[in-house]
Amino acid sequence: MRRLLDTNAVLYLLGGRLAESLEVGSYFVSVISEMELLSYPRLSIDAASQIRSFLADVTIVELTRDVKTTAIQLRREHGLKLPDAIIAASAMNLEAELLTNDLQLLRALPIHSRALPLKP
Repeated sequence: MRRLLDTNAVLYLLGGRLAESLEVGSYFVSVISEMELLSYPRLSIDAASQIRSFLADVTIVELTRDVKTTAIQLRREHGLKLPDAIIAASAMNLEAELLTNDLQLLRALPIHSRALPLKP
């Protein structure tokens, strides 16, 4: 099964905050998440290295015409922030499950998604 990780899911994974390991499968990350992860102003060299290593092991979903069209539709219909709309559109175009802990994405969209359990 294909799974697309939202930015928050990647942060929880890399931060050791997930209560359970991720299932074996094909994992994807939107180019938006890649940019969000690497553009944090106070990102340490070690953290940047950890993020780059993780990103090398997943497939980055670029901003294609289909993703743009779907993102525009999602933003207009559901009032999403543009980055969230692009991430959701990436999952939809891949027919992938969206792994996110963003409540707006979990509740508002006609997409297969689920939250990741976190450690207490």
